[in-house]
Amino acid sequence: MGINIMGMGSYLPEQQLTNDDFKKFIDTNDEWIRTRTGIYSRHMAGWEPAWYMGLKSAQKAIENAGIDPNEIGLVITSTITSDFLTPSIASIIQHEIGAYNAAAFDLGAACSGFVYAVDTASRFLDTDNSLKYVLVVATEALSRFVDFKDRGTCILFGDGSAAAVIEKSDKIFSSFLASDGGGAKKLFARNVQIAPEVKTENNFDDGFPEKPMHQLYQDGKEVYKFAVKALPKAFNSASEKIGIKSEDIDWFIPHQANVRIIETAAKNLGVSIEKFIVTLDHHGNTSSASIPLAFCEALEKGLIKRGQKLALIGFGAGLTYGSVILEY
Repeated sequence: MGINIMGMGSYLPEQQLTNDDFKKFIDTNDEWIRTRTGIYSRHMAGWEPAWYMGLKSAQKAIENAGIDPNEIGLVITSTITSDFLTPSIASIIQHEIGAYNAAAFDLGAACSGFVYAVDTASRFLDTDNSLKYVLVVATEALSRFVDFKDRGTCILFGDGSAAAVIEKSDKIFSSFLASDGGGAKKLFARNVQIAPEVKTENNFDDGFPEKPMHQLYQDGKEVYKFAVKALPKAFNSASEKIGIKSEDIDWFIPHQANVRIIETAAKNLGVSIEKFIVTLDHHGNTSSASIPLAFCEALEKGLIKRGQKLALIGFGAGLTYGSVILEY
């Protein structure tokens, strides 16, 4: 069983910060950022909530798919930067688009989130014959969680959203999902505080580095070492299931974290970097939204065409990783 992506849509916040903008409040410069990351600008959500960005990309995807929202049976939203602990962003989007017959839930797999969500959508479509369409939305507002005094991390991240309408099909499809929870302490943001009224003295230490609540912590070197191994492993594990080789893939669409990671992974796979869709130079790292944002841009440029084979590869906090191979 495969899937068919009927339509996609994206949304980027109005505000855009260049590398030169960061010089105003931290000790850095354009050359330092470009040479280490490949990034020169990124969009930042000002007034736009994560749910609103997700809604806008979902509306575009539905319009491009040419379907009635009432035929959507499930909405899956991938995010680690929800505006609320509850309700889910998926529930808000489900109502706002008029998908009144759909179930809805959020999925949190960090930068691998879109890959996890597409895999989940394929499994629902495979096991529920009454399900016609699944809407997958990846929306992230990472600027809400970065420490703008930490030049090693704040320069990396951007905000945005992208969505896909998916149906069941007989096209080729394979997936592989995995997690290395031993690396959880290498990339995280706390979201829990104890109320003064219930706090008790104890010596409990969860082993995570000290970082203010809601601020992202990243051990860049360790994440890099993980990513350059995880990317080829994720692809190879998915491709082996269906007997596809790297040379059979028309386009690789990796998580957009760092251009060095992508270049190293391409080398490890024995694939030309020219076959990789790269948009991080003007998007930055948008976590789970990075893969579908790159997908959308490649479609708009006419790079990706119907019938081509694509490999979507994610890796990120958790530490999660995974790959989906599909025919567009």
